[in-house]
Amino acid sequence: MIESQAFFSKMVDELVEFSEYDPELADGIKWLDDQAQKKGISFYDMVFEVLYKHDVNSKAKEWLSTRN
Repeated sequence: MIESQAFFSKMVDELVEFSEYDPELADGIKWLDDQAQKKGISFYDMVFEVLYKHDVNSKAKEWLSTRN
């Protein structure tokens, strides 16, 4: 579990570093940071929440499309 957390944190840190060269990514990271502060959670928790919701929604859409 700790390895997974370390990998996730490193991945997020690399995205933050790369955002120096990508203005759109930088804006997204700033938005995520603002949202995290509003919710009173860490930036990493906010990134995880967004990615988790995206994954769940994608799988739900895929499941729905195979049902019809």
